[in-house]
Amino acid sequence: MGFLSQFQTCFWTIILFLFMVLNCHVNEAALVLPKNVTVTAVFVFGDSIVDPGNNNNLPTIAKGNFLPYGRDFKDGPTGRFSNGKVPSDLIAEEFGVKGLVPAYLDPKTQLQDLLTGVSFASGAAGYDPLTAKTANVIAMSGQLELFKECIKKIKGAVGEERAATIISKAIYIVCTGSNDISNTYFSTPFRRPHYDINGYAEFNARYANQFLQDLYGLGARRIGLLGLPPIGCVPSQRTIGGGKNRDCYEAENQLAIAYNAKLSGVIDSLKAVDTLPDTKFIFLDIYYPLLSLIQNPAKYGKISLSFLSFNKRFFHFRSWLEF
Repeated sequence: MGFLSQFQTCFWTIILFLFMVLNCHVNEAALVLPKNVTVTAVFVFGDSIVDPGNNNNLPTIAKGNFLPYGRDFKDGPTGRFSNGKVPSDLIAEEFGVKGLVPAYLDPKTQLQDLLTGVSFASGAAGYDPLTAKTANVIAMSGQLELFKECIKKIKGAVGEERAATIISKAIYIVCTGSNDISNTYFSTPFRRPHYDINGYAEFNARYANQFLQDLYGLGARRIGLLGLPPIGCVPSQRTIGGGKNRDCYEAENQLAIAYNAKLSGVIDSLKAVDTLPDTKFIFLDIYYPLLSLIQNPAKYGKISLSFLSFNKRFFHFRSWLEF
């Protein structure tokens, strides 16, 4: 699948994310945090689902800085692969941190913005290093390097002690993997000869595990890992692998299921070890709720996303934050 056609998946994934962690309510206040709990910032890593414009000035075709992207913003496209806000913006807004999480590489991003969080995500990235390399975007390892740079700037601005508090009390969102399936495994000849579906899922899970441990090493203590959607059911993938009836591309969905199982296992293993104390990990499984939405649309009726608030049944924010 071409890099631009991949971004058609963003709408579906955002919609599902909202069903998973949000409910639609009118005039609902921001999320009320448990007593004595503070969210200082929101830091974001991943791909186009949470990229607010880091790709804008990169030499890549994977960009969202043109219409119809951003059509709901007063000033037009920002680089977000969405008509408006992306999930990380909604998370920051509901925690009362800020309304938009800016791109770290946006020339307009100020030092003050870093104190409440930025996004390092890069559209068309993945856990597989080859995915970002092929698209000429920022690999997950590169995003960590940018975070290290960001930490130095924060320390320079507010000092070591306050910087440590900002970093440790922040929320971290990690959202990537779909491009590994659509753009690398099924669209290039480089991985399939060497890995079957389970093998490739395990291959990427090792990268995810290392990424999360490295993120912990930089001070992250509240980390949410977003799983993969049924990527084979998005329109472009139905066209590519769904036959004359444009059914879901089941091979891609099977890999997404295997991928999620491995990522969930990574989170379980990290929770179980004693070497990562005072850390909260959560795996956000978005696959089956979105599949239900696709297969049974009438069940959900008309959808209004004008007013949003978090549904704690799914995201378990209170248990995530209390420690």
